[in-house]
Amino acid sequence: MQIIKFNFTKELRLLTSKHFDAVFKKPQRAHAPEITILGFRNELGHPRIGLAIAKKNVKKAHQRNRIKRLAREYFRLHQHELPSMDFVLFVRKRVENLDNQQITELLDQLWQRHNQLVKNF
Repeated sequence: MQIIKFNFTKELRLLTSKHFDAVFKKPQRAHAPEITILGFRNELGHPRIGLAIAKKNVKKAHQRNRIKRLAREYFRLHQHELPSMDFVLFVRKRVENLDNQQITELLDQLWQRHNQLVKNF
């Protein structure tokens, strides 16, 4: 019996600009009007996430923090279902108008799209 851990350690995060740049070079895109997730295959055997929530798009810190918290929590709970890729999440101004449930559902749709892109690739 394999034990599944739901930790969110440093190994699951993109920490340096070098890691982010690798995703930006040739990404797979899954996007909606409010959120875009870029993905790039890695050889680590597990997914990693980086968040780019610009102050230009989401003015208030508590709103940016809410979006980051929801994205990290979704990633933490679903990391075992995601492909071995590095992901970078971007948001647009309209994301402020969504409630927590809508953001979570949107994240689910976008990461499912990444799963489909990997299977078809």
